[in-house]
Amino acid sequence: MSAVLDTLSPEERLVFVLHDVFAVPFDQLAPIVERSPEATRKLASRARRRIRDADVIADTDLRAQAEVVDAFFAAGRAGDFDRLVSVLHPDVVLRGDFGPGAVRFERGASAVAELARGYAAAEREVRPATVHGTAGAVIVVRGRPVAVMGFLVREGQITAIDVLADPARIARLDLSATGQ
Repeated sequence: MSAVLDTLSPEERLVFVLHDVFAVPFDQLAPIVERSPEATRKLASRARRRIRDADVIADTDLRAQAEVVDAFFAAGRAGDFDRLVSVLHPDVVLRGDFGPGAVRFERGASAVAELARGYAAAEREVRPATVHGTAGAVIVVRGRPVAVMGFLVREGQITAIDVLADPARIARLDLSATGQ
């Protein structure tokens, strides 16, 4: 359930948990998320639908996952936006930790593809890695790791990307298996 909740936007997650778990009325939640009670009700409905429809089990073939991740970076490096979008699920979620106060959340193939272009820039070396048991990458610039990316691949498409690019946290990681 935690993995599914992580795919919700912050507003969807807040409304879902407070209303469905703690029975807080929508009219009390509306000011918190700066929406009308009806729009807040729709947030909860959308969250319930996403939770009900979620299938967060990743493809189990690590090699197949890696091929999709490789295609993601190759498309980004080539500047092939359409190909980049094609390896992303339409509802892909990107969660990024870029340091204190710099958390980013994006949803949708086009929005994530726009951000992804920067991770495939020529000066960035992409080193394949296994992150939490799934295909991932360590992004290296001038010999120093600047980001760790974990991917959830399902049915040949990327459904979630987790980016850790907080310099303080990166410095504490043991990346020896990636050649660092």
